[in-house]
Amino acid sequence: MRILKIETLPNATEWVDRDEIMLHACFQLLRDCVDREAVDTHCNYEAHKEFVDEVRFLYAWWNKRESRNTDNIDNMEEDDIMLSRLLKIRTQLWT
Repeated sequence: MRILKIETLPNATEWVDRDEIMLHACFQLLRDCVDREAVDTHCNYEAHKEFVDEVRFLYAWWNKRESRNTDNIDNMEEDDIMLSRLLKIRTQLWT
């Protein structure tokens, strides 16, 4: 069995809507790929520049996003856009 520890969510005693869990889980996977597997430095940058730049952009965006209010509609739309961008590169997130 594999367990994904989602560091950006509150402890298990608090309710979290499934759409928030999905968003946080996907970006936790990205964070793990960067922090633990160095997916952004493991490959030849010149050969994979677009991928590496996108990984670094999304990683930085997620780290900044954690500190802001996510309840308003503009932020939810931005979350959807960034999640879509992450899904477009998901097949390249391997080392």
